[in-house]
Amino acid sequence: MRTLKVLSALLTYPTPELVAAGAELRTVLNREAVLPRRERAAVDALIADLAAHDLYDAQERYILLFDRTRSLSLHLFEHVHGESRDRGQAMVDLIKVYEDGGFTPTTAELPDFLPLFLEYAATRSPAEAIELIGQPGHVFAALRERLAKRSSPYEAIFGALTALSRTKLDAAALAALRAEPDPEPDDLEALDAAWEEEEVTFGPGSAAAACGTDTLAAKLRQAGRPAPGLEPPPGQRPRTIVTHRTAG
Repeated sequence: MRTLKVLSALLTYPTPELVAAGAELRTVLNREAVLPRRERAAVDALIADLAAHDLYDAQERYILLFDRTRSLSLHLFEHVHGESRDRGQAMVDLIKVYEDGGFTPTTAELPDFLPLFLEYAATRSPAEAIELIGQPGHVFAALRERLAKRSSPYEAIFGALTALSRTKLDAAALAALRAEPDPEPDDLEALDAAWEEEEVTFGPGSAAAACGTDTLAAKLRQAGRPAPGLEPPPGQRPRTIVTHRTAG
């Protein structure tokens, strides 16, 4: 499902190559046409927004949103496991999912980085891809709400993922995420508090369990490459690349 590759690319750090690929990304979305018209129009608006912005402003915005603000982290297990010990095992499990599918991350990016997760899902059959992206559906819904609160065009990505997955959201898990702190990126004191190391908790009464840890990790256990021309030039922020292993 190449639409997932487009969504993956749009969630990476803005580069000149990404902006220049706007027409190609639109072509993929329109040819595949798996997104409902409203969600496709919103993603198209994000592509236009990136092209209209000064590149450095777009990069700064990206950093403020996704790198600086913990509640908007693009690392899935940040929202599921937090700092619990289960997070490390979940990373190992997810790497095995990728490797069992014949793909290996080739950079130091963590395996739960959402663009990487979407690149992998894009290599699966449509049915498997939809099932896979449905597992963290409550995380996507929470991120969409938080970005909508900020009037961010990146909301479009999470609206698209929610529409594609067509999954029934876990109300309890979503409520737990809604209860988490969501400071603005210029509120330094609140951001520091949000990034403070959390107490490691275990068992069914832990916060991780309330957010659906066991379900997500178990289903991920069951369970390519970036869009053409989107590798950053030397010195730019590293991207996550997935390579295909062939037998022999």
